Amino acid sequence: MRVKGYARYVGLLALLSVVGIFALAQPASAASKYADNPVVQIVKEVSPAVVNIDVETVSKRSSLPLPFQDDPFFKRFFGEEFRRFSRSVPMKGRGSGFIVTKEGQILTNNHVVEGADKITVTLSDGKTYEAEVLGKDPTFDLAVIKINPESSLTTLELGDSESIEVGEWVVAIGNPYGFEHTVTVGVISAKNRSIHAQGINFDGFLQTDAAINPGNSGGPLIDMDGKVIGINTAIVPYAQGLGFAIPVDMAKQIMSDLVTYGKVKRGWLGISVQNLTKEFADAYDIEEESGVIVGDVFADSAAERAGLQRGDVIVSVNNEAVKDVQWFVNKVRAQAPGATLRLKVIRGGKSTTVTAKLDEIPDSEGKAASGETEEDALEKVGVAVSKLTNELKRQYKIEGRSGLVVVEVADGSPAQAAGIQEGDLLLEVNGKKVNDVDDLRGAVKKGSKAAVLWIEREGIKFFAALKIQP
Repeated sequence: MRVKGYARYVGLLALLSVVGIFALAQPASAASKYADNPVVQIVKEVSPAVVNIDVETVSKRSSLPLPFQDDPFFKRFFGEEFRRFSRSVPMKGRGSGFIVTKEGQILTNNHVVEGADKITVTLSDGKTYEAEVLGKDPTFDLAVIKINPESSLTTLELGDSESIEVGEWVVAIGNPYGFEHTVTVGVISAKNRSIHAQGINFDGFLQTDAAINPGNSGGPLIDMDGKVIGINTAIVPYAQGLGFAIPVDMAKQIMSDLVTYGKVKRGWLGISVQNLTKEFADAYDIEEESGVIVGDVFADSAAERAGLQRGDVIVSVNNEAVKDVQWFVNKVRAQAPGATLRLKVIRGGKSTTVTAKLDEIPDSEGKAASGETEEDALEKVGVAVSKLTNELKRQYKIEGRSGLVVVEVADGSPAQAAGIQEGDLLLEVNGKKVNDVDDLRGAVKKGSKAAVLWIEREGIKFFAALKIQP
């Protein structure tokens, strides 16, 4: 009996040991299961604050056959009767946004809601609301819209995009191609990226490899603390792992103005700028390593009254050294209209101080057309150009302009590396106006190591500094 009892005892101990080992092998809780993956918890917490935005715009379309729909003869002689041949066609689009106040204010991109006749917001629980636009800012592509919910809403906290480091993990949530509340994960690939392309002219983007596709625009880019550090906005077509977001620090600066005034009431200097590069410094004999180049001075602006000139290099603002374009833009925009800035400027190799009293930022900063074309080339920088003729003006809708039009950009050339595109209007080279090919060739002297081109694209003027191939 003792033997049998002892055997049962030993067997029970063995069984308990196996059960204990098995228990230890199991997750203690759902929380520990995701201990090494904070994304799951972040998504659970922030998803209710991310919304889908559907927009509808009514567009007038002609029901006449194509050869007649734009014929001025019909419009002139049939007058109001011509409108009978038109019909209203609803155009639909989609985007994303996120809730920033419990009362229903939502931050998104301006281009998501621009021109919309109807805006519908869908929450994560499926509830839908019609929204109104409280304010929008095309310059920074931001807008604030509002819905009227029955109860308070979950909101997202705005973080600190200035302190975010390259390599940090981020999460993007949005509505790509209509797939609601899609979550993608990546890292911050770079900061202060500049994009000057069709429809986009912006300096200071956060770059991420988190997948961002059409429909993600306006959605949040979130750090590992669950805070918004960017507003997803720009996509490079056909690229993999290239997405861009507006830093949230910029949104903080202008959001209250959008809500209060419907527009941004910020200081405005009235210039376009770009970063000082080594090529530009070499071409203009500038010793400073950091600063911003004045690309254009707008008429009747604070900059014009202060005497700023195209090609000036601004190296300090109120005795603070200029770091880059984004720093400079933020510094100016942080000022109220009427504030005074002391600018240290390098002009013609000499230093001078300019004092400017800021205006209020205008509602828009006018855009003009640009074009494309055909003809000759400057092999040194890989650009083919043509003189702007009346035929080309009509073809590419360029009016009252002079200069050369870029026809072709050679693959692997300095021009391609600098971002020059076909259709750019070339106005100056190394400070010299160019109206024909001979002017261009004369501006780039033999033995030169760099050339600075002044370009206009869609009404925006900027410098492109090029290394000249030997």
